[in-house]
Amino acid sequence: MKVHIGLIVAGLCLFFFCMKAQEVDVIEQRDTTQSDFIRSEAAPLERETVLFLQDTAFKPNSTKAIIYSAIVPGLGQMYNRKYWKLPLVYGSFIGCAYAVNWNNNQYTGYKEAFIAFEDVDETTDLWKVYVPRSYPEDLNEWTGEQKNRFSSALKAKKDYYRNYRDMSIIITVGVYALWIIDAYVDARLFDFDVSPDLSMRVEPVLFEKTAANSRSLGLQLNFTF
Repeated sequence: MKVHIGLIVAGLCLFFFCMKAQEVDVIEQRDTTQSDFIRSEAAPLERETVLFLQDTAFKPNSTKAIIYSAIVPGLGQMYNRKYWKLPLVYGSFIGCAYAVNWNNNQYTGYKEAFIAFEDVDETTDLWKVYVPRSYPEDLNEWTGEQKNRFSSALKAKKDYYRNYRDMSIIITVGVYALWIIDAYVDARLFDFDVSPDLSMRVEPVLFEKTAANSRSLGLQLNFTF
């Protein structure tokens, strides 16, 4: 009777061991790549299904990403399915456009005021907007030093905002090129594995003999980040 009970217990243990081994095997099969999964006997898929799965695997083309991003800013990011970058793309262009427009308006205002003041155009009061409060309202009451100082101030402001307008245009072109490069890099590194590989390996190491120490054995820790 005890022999039969022992055989039954051994059989149950063997059964659970086989079930556990089968479960581990299934988990390992799930961790294999898609191509290995398709070729395995555990997943007998039809040829048409295999071709469909292969065709649906999306991988952007870097050339197309550059062309799309060059034609319409942000289109390359949409092609790469990086939709979260669209607010950054259009936000940067809106900021650049605002800087160009504001500096250009300031430059135009000071330029027209400078030209009107130099020509002593009485038909326009563009330059009068920029007159300091300490100056007399009547131009005839100004001294020669005040006229020269005011003219120099208008010219300096005109050149200042012209430089910043040109700089804003250059920055806008740089931002445009930057987003084209970003679309290209995203397309090239679309399937790049960025999963963290944090591992530690312990192995013996032989320290060579030096003038200060004799040859000795030790342990070496290798960390992979």
